[in-house]
This record gives sequence, structure tokens and C-alpha cells, in this order.
Amino acid sequence: MKRGLIMVAVFGLGLANVVLAADTTPSDLELEAAVREVLREVPLIDGHNDAPWAIRSRVSNHLDGFDFRDTTDPDRPMHTDIARLRAGGVGGQFWSVWVPVDLEGGDAVVTTLEQIDLVQRLTAKYPDDLELALTADDVVRIHGEGKMASLIGMEGGHSIDNSLAVLRQLYAVGARYMTLTHWKNVDWVDAATDTPVNDGLSPFGDIVVKEMNRLGMLVDLSHVSAAAMHDVLDVSRAPVFFSHSCAMALNAHPRNVPDDVLVRIAEKDGLVMINFGSYFVDAKITERHAAYKAEELRLETLNPGDPQAVKDGMKAWLADNPLWTVPLGELADHFDHVREIAGVDHVGIGSDYDGIGALPKGMEDVAGYPTLLVELMRRGWSREDIAKVAGLNILRVMRAAEAVAAELQKTESPYEVRIDDDGYGVHEETSGS
Repeated sequence: MKRGLIMVAVFGLGLANVVLAADTTPSDLELEAAVREVLREVPLIDGHNDAPWAIRSRVSNHLDGFDFRDTTDPDRPMHTDIARLRAGGVGGQFWSVWVPVDLEGGDAVVTTLEQIDLVQRLTAKYPDDLELALTADDVVRIHGEGKMASLIGMEGGHSIDNSLAVLRQLYAVGARYMTLTHWKNVDWVDAATDTPVNDGLSPFGDIVVKEMNRLGMLVDLSHVSAAAMHDVLDVSRAPVFFSHSCAMALNAHPRNVPDDVLVRIAEKDGLVMINFGSYFVDAKITERHAAYKAEELRLETLNPGDPQAVKDGMKAWLADNPLWTVPLGELADHFDHVREIAGVDHVGIGSDYDGIGALPKGMEDVAGYPTLLVELMRRGWSREDIAKVAGLNILRVMRAAEAVAAELQKTESPYEVRIDDDGYGVHEETSGS
């Protein structure tokens, strides 16, 4: 079989397209070569990586004693470092500046600023590999210069302490999206994994979303309740996205995205970036994780003030109840499902590396992206499809948000409101005009 019959490069929209002879099937090596060619032309942009908190937990943000070129220390390995980002073909990364939900008020704001400062210093320390990006055009330029674009995403509305002024200042220092909640509700919007109190988005939450639109900050619906998803889709004047979520139809975890929301995401020209975490991908892992948490609570109840007993008990439980490795195909199924319901223009990559534990086979760290893209091509995704899921879709959403902001800023001023004491309404409501 001659290679010329297997793969011919034709160009359209600036991308090489694979044309296969009717009687041939490309090998994985040939598919990987096709993927690598796409990633040279289009930046692979991951919507969510928690390396900043992993660095904080290891070295308290002291970068002088930390080498981000290699984080494979067997004692405390990370999923992410520059060498493996390069191996994975990454062209842009949204670094999550998550802070724990038990931090409240000013403590949450200060810690968020410390994490933004960490991303800025980390980027400055490795100028040959990383550069801070604030716009879609920045990402394209940085990728074209052979570097990786570093973008910043906040995770959880508790980071702004109910203050639109804080939101604006966090945007000013580089934050380009905000996940509206994490695991717990905030005063103005419900989380997927907490008892609802707002029935979705409160009136003040409406204003937060509108101010994010005016700024050009992407609204991230990962972690929010289904009711809040619909409310935000009703309110937002720019496309919204999920930075790291899976399809609820394949695993009914409350963190995942229902099909009716997928339909509306397509209608609003938004995006779902698929999470790699096995307990979001596979329902059996979700059930095992729930059993793990139940056992942990049982042991804490039986052994008050004795964390070692809890630790030993959980080690024994895990030995009797080991987690299995999820096949790569199950992760790819979530990409297929979102494409089927919303369309190929509305699916992307949002790994959640360094924020999750169990990962599918072949996706153990950030070097694994080509493995996933090869699997998608094996399933019939074209090179144009791969370019969209890798980066073109999120670039489109970013540009749309930037365009909406440019128009709004011609007629609207910053919103000057604050949340009511009961957490639901607003004081001094204005349109900003």
C-alpha cells in the first residue's frame, strides 16, 4: 500500500485536510501526524488547569525553589509542567486561580489576587515558553511565536466578595473568565452540588453577568445548577461556556450538562469544554467516589480528633475498593455526545488537570492531548473538526465576548449596585447608562 494513497494534503481555510483512499484506514501514527500538523497551525487551548493551586500547596508560591520545567517528583508529582505541555502540543492554557470555598470575604479576594500574581510571575519566569494573554489575538500571536499563551480564569463567585468593583479590578489584572460558583452556592447564584437557595440566579446575579458582558469577561457555567444555567443563558448578551464539564446524558453527575442546556448553548453560540475527571466521565466511578466520601464521614464520626485513624481506615477501604481506570473511549464518548446534540462548533477541551485524581487511560497528564485527538479522528472527526475542538471554538467565543464588550462600552458605564442584605436583590440599581 503506497503512502500517497493513504494521505493527501489539500488546503482549505488554512488547514490541511486528510483525504483517505476508499480502501485504506490510516494508522495511529498517521493520525497522530495529522493531529500534530493541526496543532502547529491552530493553538490547542485547554479551558481549565489547576496547576496554580498545586504549586501553592507544594511550595507556598515560592517560585525560587520550584522548577516548572519538570514536576515529576515521585513524592508529589503534578500533571503539568512545561516539558509535558510541549509534548502535548499545547498552545494556550487557561490557568484556574481557584481558591477554597471556605475562604470568605476579603480572605477570598486576597487569595485570588495571590493566585493571579503567581500566574503572572510563573509566566515571567519562563519567557521562552509562556506569555500572558488577554485577548484571542494575543493567543494566536503567542502561539505563532512558538510559545504557550497563559490565560487566567477565576473559579467561584466567592472570589469577588459580592462586589462589582472587585470583579472589575480582577479583570484589570488579567482574569478573563469567572466560574460563577464552585461546590457551594454564593449569595447570588446556586451551585450544582449545594441546596438551592436562589432558584438559579438572583437579581444581583443578573447584574454580575451583565457586568461581565460589559467587561468582556467570559461567563463560565461549570459548577452551577441547571436552573442557573438557564437563567444565565436568558440574561447574557455574549456567548457563555463551560470551562470543564461533561455530558449529563452519559453520567448523571450534577456537575454535568443536561441536553436541554446543550441545545441552548448551540443557540447562543457558546461552548462546552469537556472535563477529563473519571468521576465526571463514568457513572460507576461517580458511585465509587460517593461511597468513598460516605466512608470517610463514617470514620470521622467514629474517630473524633484522630485523623490518623481516619487515614488508616481510608487506606484499608481503598485497598478493598480500588478504582479502575476508565477507557479513553468513554471520555471520547462525551465529545461525541456534545457534538451530536450541540454541534462540532460547540465542543472543546477543559481537562481539569491538577484539580482531579482519577484520569482515563492515556490521559494521565498534559502530554496526552494528541492521544485524545487521535481517538476522535479514529471515530471519523475530520481535521477541520479537530482544529475546532482544539482551539478555534474557544477563540470564536472569546472574540464574540470581546466584540459584545466593545459595543456595550460605547453606551454603558460600570454598574453601581451592591447586593441586598438578604442576598437576593440590589441597592441603587442602575443600567450603567
